[in-house]
Amino acid sequence: MRTSAFAAVAVLAGSVLAACGSGSDAGGGTGGGDGGVQNAKVAFLMPDLASTRYELQDKPLFEAKMKQLCPTCEVIYQNADSDAAKQQQQANSALAQGVKAIVIDPVDSAAAATIVKSAQAQQVPIIAYDRPIPATPADYYISFDNEKIGSLIAQSLVDHLKAENAEGGILQVNGSPTDAAAGLIKKGIHSAVDPSGFKLLAEYDTPDWQPEKAQTWVSGQITQFKDQIVGVVAANDGTGGGTIAAFKAAGVKVPPVTGNDAEVAAAQRIVAGDQYNTISKPIKIVAEASANVAWEFMQGKKPAGKTTLYDTPSELFVPTVVTKENIKEVLFDSGIMKAADVCSGEYAKGCEELGIK
Repeated sequence: MRTSAFAAVAVLAGSVLAACGSGSDAGGGTGGGDGGVQNAKVAFLMPDLASTRYELQDKPLFEAKMKQLCPTCEVIYQNADSDAAKQQQQANSALAQGVKAIVIDPVDSAAAATIVKSAQAQQVPIIAYDRPIPATPADYYISFDNEKIGSLIAQSLVDHLKAENAEGGILQVNGSPTDAAAGLIKKGIHSAVDPSGFKLLAEYDTPDWQPEKAQTWVSGQITQFKDQIVGVVAANDGTGGGTIAAFKAAGVKVPPVTGNDAEVAAAQRIVAGDQYNTISKPIKIVAEASANVAWEFMQGKKPAGKTTLYDTPSELFVPTVVTKENIKEVLFDSGIMKAADVCSGEYAKGCEELGIK
């Protein structure tokens, strides 16, 4: 089943790249034939620094694809560092600089409605990226299927616990309460945990996705529930890392803990046996798809969505669960990660045992 899911992502990735290529050809990717688009600006506004992905993956991948589509265009990149007011200022600044489109991963999905209204009042299209903006529909939404992510990581954990004949309850560490994508992940987690037969001992919405806050909360739950905790569904790798740190600090055995984002640190924890799973959602897929959609809007086109979410034309890609069983195939054989980035020091032995070279 996991192999099929991985193949589905590969197929989707190919279709995105094909779409990007066709968009470039149709619109004159060099910008030379479009006087109104040549030297245009596009804003790429990311939400936080708590997750390493935005600086290391999303930004360079989006910029590279935009450079390919329009060599003369300029990408205005900003990161709000978990500050919704700062993101509002960054959006205002981008509009003042005359951007032709804004791609935004909102800090606060509700507050971002103001940004959508301001941009649309100036006829600047807004592409919601990774996290939706439910209150005021953006012009487009691109993401992996967040509700599916929640159900996949939770069901994977539940299946594992049942196979191990585990007895006890589960903790649920959700993402930020101001992030609509976190709400979708939370919904997906509940769809697997609630009917599982395992008691949900407690759950927590982690402010700003901060690993330290997740760690503090989990530490309190360890004190309260002790060995009743047989597993933890954490909504991303950061909160998963904070969860694992809490168990280690308490000097007790780390139960199976989930994650999401396939960060290098998460891959290392899976190799070491500290983290049970993560989600592979190759950032290249959504970064390049959003660049393609932004380029279409910048040329005055109106790209059609593959589906609709929150009254917004959307494209949602299929994620893949990663465990020790398939980490080599999904992350390393595919080229998403390099062994040199993961398998150093204390992780070398674990990589060798899994055949990761």
